[in-house]
Amino acid sequence: MAVTISAIKARQIFDSRGNPTVEVDVTTSDGAQYRAAVPSGASTGIYEALELRDGGKDFMGKGVLKAVSNVNDIIAPALIGRDVTNQTAIDQFMVEHLDGTQNEWGWCKQKLGANAILAVSLAVCKAGAGAKKIPLYQHIANLAGNSKLVLPVPSFNIINGGSHAGNKLAMQEFMILPTGASSFQEAMKIGSEVYHHLKSIIKKKYGQDATNVGDEGGFAPNIQDNKEGLELIKAAIEKAGYTGKVTIGMDVAASEFYDDKTKMYDLDFKTEQNDGSKRITGDQLIELYQSFCSEYPLVSIEDPFDQDDWEHYAKLTAAIGEKVQIVGDDLLVTNPKRVAKAIEEKSANALLLKVNQIGSVTESIEAVRMSKKAGWGVMTSHRSGETEDTFIADLAVGLATGQIKTGAPCRSERLAKYNQLLRIEEELGDAAVYAGVNFRAPVEPY
Repeated sequence: MAVTISAIKARQIFDSRGNPTVEVDVTTSDGAQYRAAVPSGASTGIYEALELRDGGKDFMGKGVLKAVSNVNDIIAPALIGRDVTNQTAIDQFMVEHLDGTQNEWGWCKQKLGANAILAVSLAVCKAGAGAKKIPLYQHIANLAGNSKLVLPVPSFNIINGGSHAGNKLAMQEFMILPTGASSFQEAMKIGSEVYHHLKSIIKKKYGQDATNVGDEGGFAPNIQDNKEGLELIKAAIEKAGYTGKVTIGMDVAASEFYDDKTKMYDLDFKTEQNDGSKRITGDQLIELYQSFCSEYPLVSIEDPFDQDDWEHYAKLTAAIGEKVQIVGDDLLVTNPKRVAKAIEEKSANALLLKVNQIGSVTESIEAVRMSKKAGWGVMTSHRSGETEDTFIADLAVGLATGQIKTGAPCRSERLAKYNQLLRIEEELGDAAVYAGVNFRAPVEPY
């Protein structure tokens, strides 16, 4: 007998930045209850599906009571009695019929809010796994048609800049990837040890205050230059004894410092007395990335250009894409239509998977399937405003993305995901496969 939805209840909770977000409980006909919460980003792409906020004075306009009432008053009554294992039908019904808003890039969730729809979609996915009495990661794999489970390489954001930090660093995240580890457990050990060595290096060089952590648990020392960040990480890897086992990734978030008027990239955009001397062209930025790649074990560059700068994305992918993955985040916003455009124009070779950018599990799976079919890498990702929900850990394993970034090995809302991956690896036992050096293509396309 089918397990169906008997009740859906949404509420306003708080994310890791102390801002409101949406949480949903789905109760099923067998009496079980499943809970999911939605994260929120700080540097968001303009093409992301709508995150519905209340406006007004309360919570500086960031309340989500409208999204909560959309779940309780519109979505919930319409989904009662539906089979929880039919994820695709439920997602399509919410997106296309209950919401129904579209723009040039597809379903934009302008009516109900992507945060309202996604909270229900995530909770239904958990309920579907529960109804089938299988782990969530296995249920997600089945939904996607993926036959091989893979533990992802963690991409730890250990130095913060850009919109995530108060220093002058233009580029947003400097990450380490323990690609030389033999298991996820070893990857966590390596990440933790490098992180703590980095802390001691920063403390010695910049003082105790410089070891305060940002939204994602990384350090934000008052360094001026992006290369200085890479040097600090290189030194920490060496001090920990993992040279050759650890590679480096960056999330540039270049849309944050792109000047649409001059079509230039301002590497000094956070300085009040900015004289414009650090503005460079897209071609000069490509040269800078190439110099980074020649000096450091750099394997991943995310959002190297503005979200509309398709031309320079394609140039960089052609220049270094064989050795380095060029990850589209603001460029792609986990949107199948934008992924299709990027595949056609060879504008990137990896997808950043953020479920709240698109707003449903089904659309997220579609974006991943397209990316894998094109031979791309896929990096599952948290947001800077997170909750303790561990859904993306199971998502990374179930979709065999091969990579996950969910912050530094610090702060509970980040470690909740890493700890869940440790549990999954333990549960899989001898069947556990760690992506390691194959993080860009851990499985055949499905």
